[in-house]
This record gives sequence, C-alpha cells and structure tokens, in this order.
Amino acid sequence: MAGATSADEEAAFLSELGRRVRNARTLRALSRKLLSQTSGLSERYIAQLEGGQGNVSIILLRRVANAMGVRLDDLIAGPDTPDEWRVVRDLLDRAAPDRIAQAKAILAGSAAGSEGASRKRVALIGLRGAGKSTLGKLVAERLGWTFVELNREIQQENALSVKEIFAIYGQEGYRRLEQKALRRLTEHPGPIILATSGSIVAEPLTYDLLLQSFFTIWLRARPEEHLQRVRDQDHLDNAGAPLAALDDLRAILLTREPLYARASSVVDTSGIPVETMADRLIAAVVARFGEAESPRTDLTHRRSA
Repeated sequence: MAGATSADEEAAFLSELGRRVRNARTLRALSRKLLSQTSGLSERYIAQLEGGQGNVSIILLRRVANAMGVRLDDLIAGPDTPDEWRVVRDLLDRAAPDRIAQAKAILAGSAAGSEGASRKRVALIGLRGAGKSTLGKLVAERLGWTFVELNREIQQENALSVKEIFAIYGQEGYRRLEQKALRRLTEHPGPIILATSGSIVAEPLTYDLLLQSFFTIWLRARPEEHLQRVRDQDHLDNAGAPLAALDDLRAILLTREPLYARASSVVDTSGIPVETMADRLIAAVVARFGEAESPRTDLTHRRSA
C-alpha cells in the first residue's frame, strides 16, 4: 500500500512538473520547436516532460530551465508555494545587507509606506497587438506627456536590436537588461506613458517593480484581434519568429490573463475605433491623476543632463 502511495505521489509530482514547464514555455511564447533548438533537447523529450511521462534527469531539466531563462527551483517548487516568494527571493539575491535588514524590519511589522505609483507614471501592459505603442503614443501626445517604449530603451542602451540581444544573450540576458532599463525609468519623475513588452509579466521581480512604480493599465482585446493587428503591422515576436497560430495565441493569453489582471485598471480595446480606444485610455488616466496637464519631460535631455 505504501509503495502504491509513493508511486501516486511521484506521478503527481511529474504531472505538476510538466505543467510548470509547459506554463513557463507558453508564458514566454516559446514553441516546443524553438525551446528544442535553444536547449539542444528533442521536441519529443520536451513533449514527454510536459506530459509528466517517465523519469526526469535533473541535468536535462536544468538545460530546459536555462533555455527558458527561468530558475530551476521555480519548476520544482511545491504546488502550494505562493507566487510572491519568487519576488522576495529575487529581491534578496540582489539586496545589500542593509536592505535585507530593512526587509526584516518590514516583515516584522515596522514598515513605512512607499511612494508606489503616486507620480504620474503610466505603464501599458497586454499581449502583442493590444495597441500599447499606438495608443500610448497617441494618448501621450494628447495629454502632453512623454511616451517611452521599453524595448526601444533597451535597444538604445545596449546598441543592439531586440533580436540581436536574444541571439547573443538569450531569454535570461534580455530579461536582465529589461529589468535594468525599467529600474532606470522608475526614477523618471513623470508624466510618462510607458509601453512594455507583452511578456514582461512573465518575470515576477520585474513585473512587481512595474506594478509598484507605475499606474498599470491592461489593454485587453480578443485573441482574434491581437492576431489580426499584428498581421496588419507585419510584426515579429521578440525572438524573431513568426507569430504563433491562433490556438497558441489563445494559450498564451490564457496563461498570462491572471497576471495581466493584477493591473490597476483595464481598458477593453475590442471592436472599437482607435480614437475611442484613446478616449477610454485617457479616461482611465484622468480618473487616477486628474485632468491637470504637466509639462513634458524630454527623456533624451534628461539623460544628457
């Protein structure tokens, strides 16, 4: 009886491990083929791993984790482990001793409130094709605010295209540069509207930093509209691969929706003209910050100051 229980527990562990690998891959919009090419493992092995079949080599699992830019312990953590522990863990990894001491004091109940997203800083999140760049630029012009695209900032800071960054540094390297660029933008006094990448929600520490420092707005649309808009714009994803099929896009959206839903506000952009989308976005910004305009702060001039 004990042997049967042990076998059931092992099967449940492998099934949960496969689910975590599949979710991590889908969250990052990686196909099995691309993950196979990046990790050097066969698509068949990845399919078996995601299906919870057979014994798993820790070395091969480590290669899968590295190829996706995730930590191995994220894949093998217990099913009851809360998502917040990843943010805390990553913060502790990067923190100086005095900051760790402050964190202990906060956890002990002696914390002071933070500024959070009180400044006029707005971040737009959502799947590709949501209208983050188009609407962000339009609304920033109408409000007299500064518009910034996070990917463009990363490219300018590193003198490389996003495609080149992925080719040279991989997923993990890109996420590291993304977080560095975002940290710098958190020092911007505003007013600013920031367009982020669709997958920024996949990195807990980076996404938590965004939520704490910006008033975040999820631009939501139906999968069919995301697909059509990206086709119309003839865009490619971060790794330079063609846009996934509609079923894959639905899977990505389904995986990311709980994360997008953590945004402070939601603006639905489905089935309406661009001007109406802009009006809705402006209404969300005005509801948060009021109608008074602030003078535009030129990011380029600020860098050279």
